[in-house]
Parts: sequence; C-alpha cells; structure tokens
Amino acid sequence: MLKAKLCGMKTLAAAEAAEQAGADFIGFIFWRHSHRFIEPREAANISQALQKVKKVGVFVDADPAVVNEIAARCQLDFVQLHGHEDAGYAREIRRPVIKAYRYGDGFSADAANAFPADMILVDAYRPGEAGGTGTSFNWQKAQQEIAAVKKPVLIAGGISEANVGEVEQIFHPFAVDVSGSLEVHKEKSAARIASFMAKVHEINEHSRRN
Repeated sequence: MLKAKLCGMKTLAAAEAAEQAGADFIGFIFWRHSHRFIEPREAANISQALQKVKKVGVFVDADPAVVNEIAARCQLDFVQLHGHEDAGYAREIRRPVIKAYRYGDGFSADAANAFPADMILVDAYRPGEAGGTGTSFNWQKAQQEIAAVKKPVLIAGGISEANVGEVEQIFHPFAVDVSGSLEVHKEKSAARIASFMAKVHEINEHSRRN
C-alpha cells in the first residue's frame, strides 16, 4: 500500500490535520534557508501532541551532534539527510536514516543501495537548491534506475493529488513525499491535506480490490 509523507509542517493545526487524514509520516524542515523551516522547540511541542504519525526531521549538511540532539528533543522517528552527507556521517546518526538523492545530479541505484540508510528518497534536481522546489523529474526516464534500488523508496518533487496516481503506477514506491501542493500562500491547507490523503486512500483501495 502506498504511504504518504507530508513534509514542511510548521503548525500544530497542519500536523494534526495530516495525522487525522491518515498520513504515515510528517516532516519538519530544520534547514534555515527553507521558507518551511521550523525552530526545534516548536517542532518538539508539535511532536508531543501527535499520537501515531511518524515524525521525520529534514537536515542539510548539519553537524551530526546537532542532528542527534534535535532528533532526541523532537522525538523524531527518522532523520532525512538532504545534503552531501556521506556514509561515515550517516553512521553517526542515532535514528533510522532516509537519504535523499536528486535525480539528474549523478543519481545511482548502486550508490543508494550501498549507503547506510533505511530508506531512499528521490527528489527533483535543480542546480543550487537542496530540494523542495515543487518541480518533478522525468519519471518515465527514471523508472528503470529507481526500480534497481533495493530499499524502500520515497518519490518527491512536484507531486500532487492530480498526479500521485501516475507516480504510483510508474514506480510502485514505498511512499510519496509531498509539500508544496498542500499549501495555499506557502502555508499548509487542512482542506488540501484531506483531499490529497483521500486520493491516496482511493489508490490503495483500488489496489486492494485488484
């Protein structure tokens, strides 16, 4: 069944809307250059109020000690590495790791398989940007290479209610990672969250029947 990670949570209302709608994961961005950045103390307060959704912290080339401190403070279930972190860095992280790659920036299934991560995320590549661009990559072109990844794969980049079914058909991924399409004026919309998750549930119900 397709899982969903709703990323870039900045408010308790948005996080609770995601949990209530059935999201499997929510993401907190701890990279100060993102407009979705959240202070760790605020993320910690939100985490304490949630019941079942898994919490992911997104970091970009941060000091591993800082990452581990924030992960403990915010009760993170996963740490997502979205920069140029290497295998040695990943082994210092005390939470399960999601390693993000940008398709078109030298992505290699072999490298992804060898990296000490529990899951692999594939995002769109835009020069000079770490991610969260709201643009998709060439899914048809990438399908074969990504299929060679032996770990659970999350697909990110320009995913919305309108195309999540296509993503599922092409990749059959473990999960999709969504952020921008859930926003109105750069803020998460409870209505868009609910509508997107209804589409994911519809896709999963169709899969169960077939």
